[in-house]
Amino acid sequence: MKLHEYQAKEVLAGYGVPVPEGRVTYFPDDAWMVSMELGLPVVLKAQVLTGGRGKAGGVKIARTSDEVRQIAQELFGKKLVTKQTGPEGVKIRKLLVEKAADIERELYFSIVIDRTTSRPTVIASKRGGMSIEEVAEKYPEDIIKIPIDPAVGFLPYQIRRLKYDLDLMAQEKEAAKIFSALYKVFVEKDCSLLELNPLVVLKSGHMLAVDAKMDIDDNALYRRKEISKMRDLTEVDPDELEARFSGLNFIKLTGNIGCMVNGAGLAMTTMDVIKLAGGDPANFLDVGGEATPETIAKGFEIITRNPSVKAIFINIFGGIVRCDKVANGIIQALKKVEVKIPVVIRLTGMNKEEGMEILKKSPLKFYIANDLREAAKMVSELANSKAATVEKTTTKEEKKEK
Repeated sequence: MKLHEYQAKEVLAGYGVPVPEGRVTYFPDDAWMVSMELGLPVVLKAQVLTGGRGKAGGVKIARTSDEVRQIAQELFGKKLVTKQTGPEGVKIRKLLVEKAADIERELYFSIVIDRTTSRPTVIASKRGGMSIEEVAEKYPEDIIKIPIDPAVGFLPYQIRRLKYDLDLMAQEKEAAKIFSALYKVFVEKDCSLLELNPLVVLKSGHMLAVDAKMDIDDNALYRRKEISKMRDLTEVDPDELEARFSGLNFIKLTGNIGCMVNGAGLAMTTMDVIKLAGGDPANFLDVGGEATPETIAKGFEIITRNPSVKAIFINIFGGIVRCDKVANGIIQALKKVEVKIPVVIRLTGMNKEEGMEILKKSPLKFYIANDLREAAKMVSELANSKAATVEKTTTKEEKKEK
């Protein structure tokens, strides 16, 4: 779960991390009133759950009251297009209005989970204000990495080393307090990412978290009710939201091959193999260990709602659930949901043969594959062929017997 910048700053402020004075607004007049309360100049920042806002024109400085009105009217309701959003963009529904900071220099600071070492890792740089990927590409020598043992936490000697590497000895006590607080936030709020870009040193010598990004582990939300309440449903894709309420793990992508898989690891592998076969996945969909007729039907319903999808690949490993049960579930699901595009099915694991036999005897038309690579190649070819847009694969109760 991603937090908006203003929400992340509320959390940080509660731990004593200094953040700019400001307030979130929902209308141009509100933005103007807040700017008058804060005093000019102010920064108006689009609150959308995507990166690259500055480059896309979603962060602007206003030095006069007229500029505040003009910028607020320009940004509210605008579609902000970034590399992460794709060409469709995201609508700006709220602006964070903050007192502009008198910045001396910008730093980068983040804590992430390093999948290689399976532990939190601090990533920092003197080159703040630009994407860390760009820094890593152009100035790899300026990247600082500090792995943290979760059993002992962010130790004083590691904090001293970081202050030295970032030239923060003049802010020694303040920097130590901020870094300790940030690690505490990361742990206590179950973050998967905590990023300040930039964390700045002001001309006054003090430090300030000018920007903040916070991602929370979805699996921990059950014990973070105060964070769960912050979820902005207007920023969540409707299909992803519906899938979540149905017990499915669904993420929309930009391809034309719908994927329905049981198990997150197998789902990611399936997408990789599809890409290697020349295809392009339209989604990540994990129907879970049970793969019941209800979850399969809901999966079909959500996948086929996307007009870009030209073929569907069902890849099931029979472990907890038997393949014959899944096969019956697919047939039952397709009595409820009409599907007019090719469906490629690959079953493996417990009762694979029985499951395949059930599918072959069904009056519904499926494309059956035994091997994952074969299935990926088949569905990629079907999705990229003109026939995929018109070929009738299955119908809802044969459209009630016509």
